[in-house]
Amino acid sequence: MATAQAKAGRREWIGLAVLVMVTLIISMDMTVLSYALPFITADLEPTSSQLLWITDVYAFVLAGLLIPMGTLGDRIGRRRLLMIGAAVFGVASVATALSNSPGMLIGTRAVMGAAGATLMPSTMSLIRNMFHDENERRAAIGLWAAGFSAGGVIGLVAGGALLQYFSWGTVFEINVPIMLLLLILAPLLLPEFRNAAAGRLDLISTVLAFVAVLPMIWGIKQFAEDGVDWPPVAGVVGGLVFLAVFVLRQRRLADPVIDVRLFRAPAFSAAVVMNVLANFALVGFMFFISQYLQLVLGLRPFSAGLWSLPAAGAAGVGAAVLAPMLAQRFRRAYVAAGGLLVGAAGCLVLAQVGDESGLALVVVGQALMTGGIAMVLTLSAELIVSTAPPERAGAAAGLSETGSQFGAALGVAILGSIGTFVYRRQLSGDAPDGVPADSWATARETLGGAVQESRTLSATAADTLVTLARAAFATELRAAALASAGILVVTAVLAAVLLRNVGASVPGQGPADGPADPTADAPGAPTGHVDPERTVDPPSSDAGAEDADRGDTDPGPAVRIGPGSTGQPVRPAHPVA
Repeated sequence: MATAQAKAGRREWIGLAVLVMVTLIISMDMTVLSYALPFITADLEPTSSQLLWITDVYAFVLAGLLIPMGTLGDRIGRRRLLMIGAAVFGVASVATALSNSPGMLIGTRAVMGAAGATLMPSTMSLIRNMFHDENERRAAIGLWAAGFSAGGVIGLVAGGALLQYFSWGTVFEINVPIMLLLLILAPLLLPEFRNAAAGRLDLISTVLAFVAVLPMIWGIKQFAEDGVDWPPVAGVVGGLVFLAVFVLRQRRLADPVIDVRLFRAPAFSAAVVMNVLANFALVGFMFFISQYLQLVLGLRPFSAGLWSLPAAGAAGVGAAVLAPMLAQRFRRAYVAAGGLLVGAAGCLVLAQVGDESGLALVVVGQALMTGGIAMVLTLSAELIVSTAPPERAGAAAGLSETGSQFGAALGVAILGSIGTFVYRRQLSGDAPDGVPADSWATARETLGGAVQESRTLSATAADTLVTLARAAFATELRAAALASAGILVVTAVLAAVLLRNVGASVPGQGPADGPADPTADAPGAPTGHVDPERTVDPPSSDAGAEDADRGDTDPGPAVRIGPGSTGQPVRPAHPVA
């Protein structure tokens, strides 16, 4: 019987803090721009098309490159790729802050997205190298997920605070100190891992992955903004075609970018599904919360961000405390389904808000929703990285983050479309007295348009228009909340079914996580600690003796899917009830 895995030391936990800071910064950069847009518009005077690209190009490039960059890290070294990405991210952040034209800003944001794609998979996959004990690894991934969840809210608060006193460029310059700190501490605290047996990166697969993901994400987002039209339809269809070609190529390659046989493992498939659908509900609905707080309740951006802090705290507790604690005691199916149902309960609370008073309901409902979903995102990230073979953990991490981006874009598009339909239906009658027809037509498009038009009307007409629009938006929010609750309930059922045979142990997690590079760790390696993941050479005939010395003769619960495997479980991870 296998002995317990080596416990992490102070070096590993401090290194984790550095990784969490990196994920927090990347998440912040997805939201911090929202408050800076009015200042950027006044300064650089972009066209409406340029403004859309300024907003979206970071996420588009990030999503398109996550899988290739995760695979690249497995080949050249995860720590090396992390440091390269940090250097590029820092330089691109400075260039973004100093941009003097819309074109320059779009270009530098695209470079930031590419650099961010190197950072995210590297941070998650390095956790597998740093934490060998299953419980510690689960807690580490929980902290990682908490940092990512909190980053979005902190970005709103930090952006609102900085813009009150400084220029819009400062919202990007805050990245630089963190990236410098990472470059200094990474060689001292983080292990290196590279798959010595990996072949050359398949450039055709890399291009196929990018051109499959990018047009699909773009098309889905365009559906939310412009409705059904041929360009977004062509984007989605084209992306699906390239995705099919990508999958076929992976099945034929001896050393694929993504081993599609991973999806034969129920735990892996369930984790990907949970990741996509949970982000669908979470990110898709957050779009409504920010508008409700500012345009219905009349809060300033900074105040709206502060009222979202309880949700960030709940996400941290759910990801870093509840998910690891409950997963030690109960089956993954119970924990995942429970977290999803808590999130659904939060949506039902949010479905009770009105158009005049609903702040308390928003705070409570948002906290329940984010706390429950954060538990699930932690479990899904852990299952994805731990079920994959260690030499493909980087690619699996990239797949996990791509699923997050895809689910988020899908949620914004579908929930946004539902909301728009409900909003316009509520305002389908004739224009009220005193409101011109063109102002009424603009108000029927968006709540923001209604507020903007009200400034051109008399006090009585403006009050009538805004009151009707706010009531319509409150109805829109309630409809979106009910739709999100339904998605989360369906996901809970899927999780309970797909994870029913997965116990408290992580399927596919063996005692050692494969070959790594010992030479890269020599300067900062602690004495007296033998890391089973630090050896460049593929396993030799002496590997069994080494395992015996470590007490790791038991191969552990295995649903290992990879080259040379059958894809069949060796033995259940937990006795099946």
